[in-house]
Amino acid sequence: MFRATPPFRADHVGSLLRPQYLKDARARRERGDISVEQLRDIEDRAIQELIAKQEAIGLRGITDGEFRRSFWHLDFLEKLSGIESYPAEQSLQFKGGQAKVKGIRVTSRIEAGLHPMIGDFSFLRANTNQTAKVSIPSPSVLHYRGGRRAVSESVYPTMDQFYHDLGQAYKKVVGDFGAAGCKYLQLDDVNFTYLCDSEQRQMLRTRGDDPDRLPDIYADMINAAISGRTPGCG
Repeated sequence: MFRATPPFRADHVGSLLRPQYLKDARARRERGDISVEQLRDIEDRAIQELIAKQEAIGLRGITDGEFRRSFWHLDFLEKLSGIESYPAEQSLQFKGGQAKVKGIRVTSRIEAGLHPMIGDFSFLRANTNQTAKVSIPSPSVLHYRGGRRAVSESVYPTMDQFYHDLGQAYKKVVGDFGAAGCKYLQLDDVNFTYLCDSEQRQMLRTRGDDPDRLPDIYADMINAAISGRTPGCG
């Protein structure tokens, strides 16, 4: 049955393959050969081409393919005040090559100003007549990827305040997306399925987390994040 509002029967989440000219531009920017503004102009072109492809095959929920991101989750999280990324020693092995890896840590109280991805969404929305969709990592991702060791004990002596501040920061960002006209916002990777895996549960116990408590903790953060959303928003 046809759906006029999200979630749609055929939908997309995550990154799409970048065209070679965009990958080349990102490499040139990393070397300092082009400016941030020049890279953004090239990203704009690639995203407009991608929007046209999605619309041509009949998708009603249109994304920017995460063409402006280096990491689907870190690029969002590190733009929250109090969170920073750092180069990690290991790399991830994928078919066809290795990916550089960054770690993430909490160094001060978590707060949210106007997130730069609001501007990224606004460009997407302005360039499609369909429903502009954006995905951001669930608040649980920050905790699950790093645990207590990634959260400064001097900033957060107990984790309860960390969970509270993170949920409130997300509430601010979700509200800002709504104010920018976003009607389809997806929280990606809520981590609940990991908590059903025996190896993952043991990993959590080993690092000091209680996997039986985490479902309630993660649900509370997600509920806080969406508590102020406008009725009718996805």
